[in-house]
Amino acid sequence: MSAQRKSRTFVNSRIARLIFASNLAGLLVLIIGALVLNEMRVGLVQARIDSLNTQGDLIVSVLAEGATVGDPEPELIEVNARRILKRLELPATIQARIYNADSEMVGDYNLLSDRVDEFALGALDEPNMFESFVGGVSGFMDSIGRWLQSSARESLLQPGTFDDELNEALSGERVSGERITDDGQRVVSVSLPIQHVSAVVGVLTIEASDVDTIVRRERAALLPFIAVAIIVSLLSSALLAIMIARPLRRLALAADRVGSGAAEKIELPALTSRKDEIGELADSLEGMTAALFDRIVANEAFAADVAHELKNPLTSIRSAVETSERVTDPEAREKLRKVIASDVRRLDRLITDISNATRLEAETARLPNASVDLGQLLTDLTETYDAIRNEGDPRVRFERDEDSGDLIVLGRDGALGQVFRNLIENARSFSPEDGQVIVRGRTMAVRGRASVEITVEDEGPGIPDGKLEKIFERFYTDRPAGTKFGLNSGLGLSIVAQIVESHRGTVTAENREDAEGNVLGARFVVVLPAQLQS
Repeated sequence: MSAQRKSRTFVNSRIARLIFASNLAGLLVLIIGALVLNEMRVGLVQARIDSLNTQGDLIVSVLAEGATVGDPEPELIEVNARRILKRLELPATIQARIYNADSEMVGDYNLLSDRVDEFALGALDEPNMFESFVGGVSGFMDSIGRWLQSSARESLLQPGTFDDELNEALSGERVSGERITDDGQRVVSVSLPIQHVSAVVGVLTIEASDVDTIVRRERAALLPFIAVAIIVSLLSSALLAIMIARPLRRLALAADRVGSGAAEKIELPALTSRKDEIGELADSLEGMTAALFDRIVANEAFAADVAHELKNPLTSIRSAVETSERVTDPEAREKLRKVIASDVRRLDRLITDISNATRLEAETARLPNASVDLGQLLTDLTETYDAIRNEGDPRVRFERDEDSGDLIVLGRDGALGQVFRNLIENARSFSPEDGQVIVRGRTMAVRGRASVEITVEDEGPGIPDGKLEKIFERFYTDRPAGTKFGLNSGLGLSIVAQIVESHRGTVTAENREDAEGNVLGARFVVVLPAQLQS
């Protein structure tokens, strides 16, 4: 996968192709929409129809005065009608025809006026490259327009034929519209009835064929804007691809380097300095790989510490076993046996705590949180310690403030139980014979938020100065003189801190002192967010 990603070029980038395709697709829709709108210029057609109606009214009024009679019946004088039609001065783009009441053509202005169609000759000079390009594009667009015309003859324009238009005009109605002729030419036509008194004696039809010319001119005027739009779209697509596709590919390659072991962290300062989503992604990946690297370093240090801590009791046990083989004194053998038993207990405690520490992260990610009643949990825990208490062991007692409500938190009961077991075991190990460990619970407000506070107090020698925070580090085992040795692995309080932090709480240590400043023992304070009861 990494090799395949490295072999990709800028052109082969999928996100770059997507950016180009989306931009060009939108531009293509814009161009086609402009062409369709050019073909359907209702305002232009309506203005042309109004102009033809004005001209037609003048011509019809002249025909009604000089080319109609009413004796014995109203009729059209065809000779006069042709004479009047011939005298008209109409533009080359206007065609006029007269039909009688029987739908027969009486006269055609093009034939009567001997009009000769004129076509402008092309320039003698050869066109330059730009003119050739514009001409080719204009011809292509014109072919598209004609295709749209032919396909829209019956769907986009008014339905019906010229015969229908003529018959409607003979009924006395003024008819105007737009249609496509058989040769594919667009015309705007107006058919007006020629009346004598109230009888329709003929029809004047005027057609304008210059709509296509106007549309082509407007289309040609759009070419520079379309060319600029294409250039801008291509430049914006390239810019977006450079700003998005290339940084993403750099991030992917950097991640592959980390995954293959070629690099330890992702370091892309040029990307993390960006103030957009790419910068946020790069910053997140840098933070993630940095955290993974720190975790790897921490695991390596943990493994080294574990090996060191396991080696100490094993060395002591091996030395005691080798010595016991040469010692014949029963009293000396008993002392060696006690040393071995103490080291075995220490090993058992150490292995148990190591197992708990390594299992903690997996449980944190896997097990869901639930409501935990710390009051009931601590009650059961202290009763258990009281039930298994041997003679001389410290007593464990749980006290709850009377004004406090239920000690309910959101978390994992197994992990929280381990927190308070470790704290109680730690307090018992430092307490004197027949001493007392007091666990207190209450609800309180911390920074305006309901919290549960649990304290564990012992009657031991307290915590040395400057060690109130260091005791939560892994394998911290410094103990005051006169306290029991071998009952702690140095991981208990570290596990406590890790579990409490995963529950968004805090754990601190302090010394209990009397009014004169004498140390009465140690106190551990655990504060956890309370679960709000509905």
